[in-house]
Amino acid sequence: MIGAGPNGLAAAVAWARSGRPVTVFEAEAQPGGGARSGELTLPGFVHDLGSAVHPMAVATSFLPALPLERFGLEWIRSPLCLAHPFDDGSAAALGASLDATADALGSDSRAYRNLMAPVVEHWRAIEADLLGPPRLPRHPVAAARFVRRALRPAAGLARAVFATPAARGLWAGLAAHSVVPLEAPGSAAIALILAAAGHRAGWPIPRGGAQAITEALIAYLRSLGGEVVCGQRIASLRELPPAAAVFCDVAPRALAALAGERLPAAYRRRLEGFEPGPGVFKMDWALRAPIPWRAAACAQAATVHLGGTLEEIAASEAQACARRGARAPARPFVLLAQPSRFDPTRAPGGQHTAWAYCHVPNGCTEDMGARIEAQIERFAPGFGGLILARAVWPPAALERQNASLIGGDITGGRNSLRQLLLRPRLRPYATPLAGVYLCSASTPPGGGVHGLCGAQAARVALEQLRRLG
Repeated sequence: MIGAGPNGLAAAVAWARSGRPVTVFEAEAQPGGGARSGELTLPGFVHDLGSAVHPMAVATSFLPALPLERFGLEWIRSPLCLAHPFDDGSAAALGASLDATADALGSDSRAYRNLMAPVVEHWRAIEADLLGPPRLPRHPVAAARFVRRALRPAAGLARAVFATPAARGLWAGLAAHSVVPLEAPGSAAIALILAAAGHRAGWPIPRGGAQAITEALIAYLRSLGGEVVCGQRIASLRELPPAAAVFCDVAPRALAALAGERLPAAYRRRLEGFEPGPGVFKMDWALRAPIPWRAAACAQAATVHLGGTLEEIAASEAQACARRGARAPARPFVLLAQPSRFDPTRAPGGQHTAWAYCHVPNGCTEDMGARIEAQIERFAPGFGGLILARAVWPPAALERQNASLIGGDITGGRNSLRQLLLRPRLRPYATPLAGVYLCSASTPPGGGVHGLCGAQAARVALEQLRRLG
């Protein structure tokens, strides 16, 4: 097993639960990949190096089925999943309740309920049929209804369904997690998924930081007899000891380098040509006090989206999602987490942490720090005066601390429709090498801390072993 990110650990756990031995090799000294935490600014201030808020970890089926609470994992849910402020001091919000969220949208209440109720109601069927490798659906009616909306451009769907700027803005912020232009086909899918996940299980944070997810997975893996070895970089598959299966929680290009000439030329070209998505520019702050939001709803949500209207967010994301070498947006859409409002273990008494990022073209070298802080100040005047220290993570720095984040890409590859179907091929986990599997976020269902890529790769491997007798 190569890579101790969430998907690598998920594959290891799934494999170990079948009674088979497993060893995970991690290049970095600290395991976790996109689920790590540390004191990035000042002593006593705990920040997440990667993901901070985890709706898919609790809404999907794999991680909740594991006894991770026995190994120290505790989820904290803020009163609101998400707040989305506007320049007039108001805010739209995504709550855990579908009905309460819909009712707060006023004249768009019925439209929101009609759009989201089928997704929430048929969530398990949608997960089973669509959050995995391409196959004929077992629940064709639910799948078809979801796909009909999911394949639409998010901006066009918002304009067709919603009448108010509040509902359209809330929807645009959700859709921006797709990291594709909001006018692109398929950009509505992630908005449907993230909203439904919130209504199913909230948008929680782990007490103590994202590292708690990693530590619980490792502790559970060890209870099953598995082992994790950190600080050992595997440069070639030939360096691994003999094993019934090898799972690689790495980017496609890294798999091509690991396997080298053992791979068929056509498959190697496909791996090397797998296109990374836009990058992110991330910042962490140690704060002397909580962020002074104008809109009261923002104090009730661990996640805050900063970008205003649908039109503004769409313009920002179109520029951020341009090809490598393009200019970054002057007024970026900013995704912010404020975990210490709800988890006092993150900062010394009375003080706080915050985490935010914006999308930029892959490999962007522009300094987005002032632009990100200006967006926060726009909706929370006085924010700058609270900063005790900051940590700045441009795309290159993110890639240095996690080699899978090519050019700052946190999604495991560009989320174009073509590349989503070929992640990196129609049989996405198995490779042409017998017993070698790809299980990173570059396989279905893609980015996020949910473990589904690893769990499904292990399931494929176990099925192949059973067929071989």
